[in-house]
Amino acid sequence: MKAIISTIILSIFLILGNTQQSYSQESKTQNYVVLTKKVAQLKPILLAAKTLAEEDGANFGSFEIIVCGKEIGDLTDIEKLQPHLTEAKKIGATIVACGFSLKKFNVANSELPKDIKIVDNGILYNFQLQKKGYKSLSL
Repeated sequence: MKAIISTIILSIFLILGNTQQSYSQESKTQNYVVLTKKVAQLKPILLAAKTLAEEDGANFGSFEIIVCGKEIGDLTDIEKLQPHLTEAKKIGATIVACGFSLKKFNVANSELPKDIKIVDNGILYNFQLQKKGYKSLSL
């Protein structure tokens, strides 16, 4: 009899524990960061962000795209960049420029569109976001 009661109590705790764990995973905000060296990759990255926003629904949090490297100057080409900026705004994604790369490749901050966020060091910023629980991808 004691074994049956113990089994029932254990089963109840397991069921309640799994239900609570499942609920906490479902209600957790999902944040993402992508580090890229090529502005040309913005389109597929933003397509992924859009799909994730649809899949995550109300749990979709922040989506940041960090651009670093020698092609950082491509962020100054407003004609190429405008469709990406429009899509990012629609999705709620942020395009971030690495300040270290801007300095190294002589691109003035003032040459970038105002919608682009600038951080001192894109790689460090990526690690800091990962420490906050962001899911990260580097291309």
